[in-house]
Amino acid sequence: MKKVSMFFIILLLAIACKEDKKSDQETALTPPPTIPVEDFFKNSEQRTFRLSPNGEFIAYLAPYESRMNIHVRKFDSDSVTRVTSVTDRDLAGYFWANDNRLVYIRDKGGNENFHLFAVDKDGSNEKDLTPFDGVRAQIIDDLEDNEDEMIVGLNKRIPQVFDPYRINIKTGEMKLLYENPGNITGWQTDHDGKLRLAFVTNGVDTSILYRESEDKPFEEVITTDFKQTLAPQFFDFENPDVVYAVSNLGRDKTAVVKYDLKNKKELEEIFIDDEVDTDGISYSRKRKVPTVITYTKAKINRKFLDDESKSIFTAFEKELGTSNEYYITSSNKNEDKFLVYAGDDKSRGMYYYFDKNSGKIEHLADLSPWIKPEQMADMKPISYTSRDGLTINGYLTLPVGREAKNLPVVVNPHGGPWARDNWGFNPEVQLLANRGYAVLQMNFRGSTGYGKEFWESSFKQWGQTMQNDITDGVKWLVDEGIADPERVAIYGGSYGGYATLAGITNTPDLYAAAVDYVGVSNLFTFMETIPPYWEPYKKMLYEMVGDPNTKDSIMMKENSPVFNVDKIKSALFIAQGANDPRVNKDESDQMVEALKKRGVHVQYMVKDNEGHGFHNEENRFDFYNAMTKFLDENLKEKADKIKT
Repeated sequence: MKKVSMFFIILLLAIACKEDKKSDQETALTPPPTIPVEDFFKNSEQRTFRLSPNGEFIAYLAPYESRMNIHVRKFDSDSVTRVTSVTDRDLAGYFWANDNRLVYIRDKGGNENFHLFAVDKDGSNEKDLTPFDGVRAQIIDDLEDNEDEMIVGLNKRIPQVFDPYRINIKTGEMKLLYENPGNITGWQTDHDGKLRLAFVTNGVDTSILYRESEDKPFEEVITTDFKQTLAPQFFDFENPDVVYAVSNLGRDKTAVVKYDLKNKKELEEIFIDDEVDTDGISYSRKRKVPTVITYTKAKINRKFLDDESKSIFTAFEKELGTSNEYYITSSNKNEDKFLVYAGDDKSRGMYYYFDKNSGKIEHLADLSPWIKPEQMADMKPISYTSRDGLTINGYLTLPVGREAKNLPVVVNPHGGPWARDNWGFNPEVQLLANRGYAVLQMNFRGSTGYGKEFWESSFKQWGQTMQNDITDGVKWLVDEGIADPERVAIYGGSYGGYATLAGITNTPDLYAAAVDYVGVSNLFTFMETIPPYWEPYKKMLYEMVGDPNTKDSIMMKENSPVFNVDKIKSALFIAQGANDPRVNKDESDQMVEALKKRGVHVQYMVKDNEGHGFHNEENRFDFYNAMTKFLDENLKEKADKIKT
């Protein structure tokens, strides 16, 4: 009897496995349902979790009247207090200043003149700490061991540079710590909150100034051109004259080093990777030791420097698997309670609470519970070779349930341009994949993380070899049979918007449609309208983009899309924030006006309450709904009619 029963059990399991396999095959060939735009871009119900210093309270951002506001609850309680009630714009960020008071950051309409506000955790005693019109505040040191004060930088005296102030987070009273002579672009404190480092530039050369204590004068440590980097991360815990730093001095790739400021020399190379730059190094404030070095290839990599830090990541990998990327986002002051973000390429991710003493991992929140990961597409690392032999790395996302053959494609160059794309959940990419598009993202030359030579190869190459890297990515997709050459669109924001416009002016037959989001159209006016606090770097921009006062002006005009609108054949959609401080609205206005003069219609969306990108939820909904409609209408075949 047992043998018969076992036979039937095995038979049923075999049938079930066969049926499951068939179902998986059918699923693989079946596109997922069309998911509403809003599901990709609506605010999370809870996000950006922070532990109070004593570990007893947890704060997070949650919607209030469609805006992300601070909420607080005691860790073992379900009772929630809404701390802020901002209704015009999401908060840009926040942190615990002490166990009772939080500090948050906000601007007006995207103008990026950030103000610092402080408020008690019960919502009382709210105060604008920097109530100055047209002034931008930046945090230099939150002074973790000082419950009443922090150090901030303000450009209220000279718009181009920031003076450091010690500010009382209860009263707003502030004291000037050092008067910026006009060439200091950054400040750094030691572990005791003392102002010990200053960074000076003349536009192309950068100097590090150092002082042994606040009652001594600053002295020059080293001066390099802007292509060389010595970036102190934090002071050594044993020797107050030594810093841990990220450096490419004498190297192509940045390394983590120990550097002696007093004797002006590198003491030790701690870590270097032969393929990519080192991102940075972290430390434990309580244990006074460096903990982990990070560097990014296709995905993030870590080199642990102590077992305690490694044990946290090991615990999560054992509990939740190795397919996620994990980040410690917050801890209590005692460093035995942690908040950890776990994410991959198919959801916004989740937050977990980790108690180091008990080893307990507790789920806190799913940032997008309405998104089904099985309906999302894989973001796959890829590489191809540009026409001059340079290896270009990137990511390819193919739509679920469609054969990777003759697909409509959206090429999505990143902004910066001295930044990079990374692996992980990208709502824009997943939206487009859900609509049936393959999405190609590439880290073209100049993208950060690939070494000094790769970065420098982009200098004065806007619209030229940088653009060739994008074009060559399209040709690679076509040669691989993945892309239908008649149905390729390009979409990007900021520099990606410039690359979009350069794409349809330099290679007008390559793209059937284009979407420019807060992009540069005129290299001359872009240089003239940068924010005041970018002015100290203007000579550097001349070195990297082009100097309009020299023969570079010929190159700059040739590569400014606004002067080449007569070449455009593609349908074009432009979106712009009216208050953009980085890429002035005039950049988009010029492009639209130039096309109108030629009798060419261009779809143009302007949001009056936005800056460099759309942050308010309703504006995101408007833009991405309009974008997907535009792409579907202007590619030669609609994505939803592609045969699989």
